[in-house]
Amino acid sequence: MLENNIDNERPRANDLGLKIGLLETGKTNSITDVPNVKVGHSTIIVGSGELEIGVGPIRTGVTAILPHDGNLYKQKVTAATHIINGFGKSIGLVQINELGSIESPILLTNTINAWSVADAVVDYLASNNTGIYSFNPVVGECNDNYLNDILGRHVKPHHVINAISSAYSPNIEEGAIGAGTGMTCFGWKGGIGTSSRIGECPDGEYTVGILVLTNTGDPRELRIDGNVIGETLIPSDVLSESPGSIIIVLATDAPVTSRQLSRVASRATFGLARTGGIASHSSGDFVIAFSNSETRPTIADAHLTPLFRAAIEATEEAIINSILRAKTTVGRDGNIRHEIPIDQLMNILSKK
Repeated sequence: MLENNIDNERPRANDLGLKIGLLETGKTNSITDVPNVKVGHSTIIVGSGELEIGVGPIRTGVTAILPHDGNLYKQKVTAATHIINGFGKSIGLVQINELGSIESPILLTNTINAWSVADAVVDYLASNNTGIYSFNPVVGECNDNYLNDILGRHVKPHHVINAISSAYSPNIEEGAIGAGTGMTCFGWKGGIGTSSRIGECPDGEYTVGILVLTNTGDPRELRIDGNVIGETLIPSDVLSESPGSIIIVLATDAPVTSRQLSRVASRATFGLARTGGIASHSSGDFVIAFSNSETRPTIADAHLTPLFRAAIEATEEAIINSILRAKTTVGRDGNIRHEIPIDQLMNILSKK
């Protein structure tokens, strides 16, 4: 079964009255607040019961982030990456750092499907760029094997194309959707989260948008708006951190250079830390950043601090949203990742 646009009545952080950080959010508080950015998802949920490799159960998917509506190979965008911890299988990051640009949609998926998703992106790019014989697909991944038949590699080319072709804006779909379908965050069900902030620089206001794929964190360390939730509320079946990862995609319309963008991207690390993340040994923690500004870079280094703050605050809130919005999911072998109970959470926050 392939699902998109999954209905989700669970709240976001701002629905609970949480004001994370100092800066104002964009209109929809999502990465798609950055003009021309679109996001699409393909969600694959099939079967139940005992794992049969190659058959299921399947709890996985793919998420696409498009920096603009045009042909990305011909209209590349300024880009940079930051590696917090390199235990991961992401694709295309070396060329981004060498050339300072991105020439493909950014795709997120599960670990073992990274290469097949990259193949599908190459097919997509080749079909739109006749006579070109070299492409740099960009793919980030997290491991969803606790809930998903990951070795079955169930994300197929048509799922990738669907995620790209169905991408839209504004998009605030979060939780167990797309690449986040089988993911875990601080022991709770996690997945996709998004947020944005407005940074006011001397030459204008710019949006920084974040989308995260969360699969990381020790439940004892979870912090929401500075409150250590893990002191009193942890899932009964998860007592410590499991191996995992997080992919942070940062978008902005600020006219910055690739070098400056790498500085902004590195600040997402602090947003992860504010939620309790520590980038453990086996956590692949990557930031993929781009600016789709068509203006020649004009911001002085000394004026980047508002963008630093925007990256930190939006990353923190996006991670929290990925937990708040995710619904309980039962996967292979009856494995369960529980949704964080909102009533208990609010009771804790009201006493802080």
